[in-house]
Amino acid sequence: MPATDDAEPRFITRAGFANVRAEYEQLFGSERPKLVETISWAAGNGDRSENGDYIYGKKRLREIDRRLSWLARVMKAARVVDPSAQEDRGVVRFGATVELADEQDERRTVTIVGEDESDASAGRIGWNTPVARALRGARVGDERMVTLPAGERSYEILAITYPAG
Repeated sequence: MPATDDAEPRFITRAGFANVRAEYEQLFGSERPKLVETISWAAGNGDRSENGDYIYGKKRLREIDRRLSWLARVMKAARVVDPSAQEDRGVVRFGATVELADEQDERRTVTIVGEDESDASAGRIGWNTPVARALRGARVGDERMVTLPAGERSYEILAITYPAG
């Protein structure tokens, strides 16, 4: 889970916010009540020190409560941005899908999304990652240097698209 920083808004797409809300509602409305019922049943079975259902249930309940707390903070701090409303579609901003080529002409497509919805394996990179920071404000044909743990890399912007409104 990324840390929350209350000083900076947490940009997120509508879809990302909907996913956070759905997870919260599923945990709070379904999974947590079932778990409380299981723990209550297990507690009524006597010795709790060797009661696996009770011990596991309490541990899982703490995990769920931590996750619910984190999801609530994300929703409270979220600033929902609609990438399809981007007026200047020729510039890389939040929500842009960018096709890049590195020095070896290896191509890669990334979509810049909120930190809470990023998934690098699916090509969704967080707004504050080194690559996204380097791409902000770029236009097609621009070249940007990115400092990565493996060293510096140069990327050329081949295409910029935004979702349809």
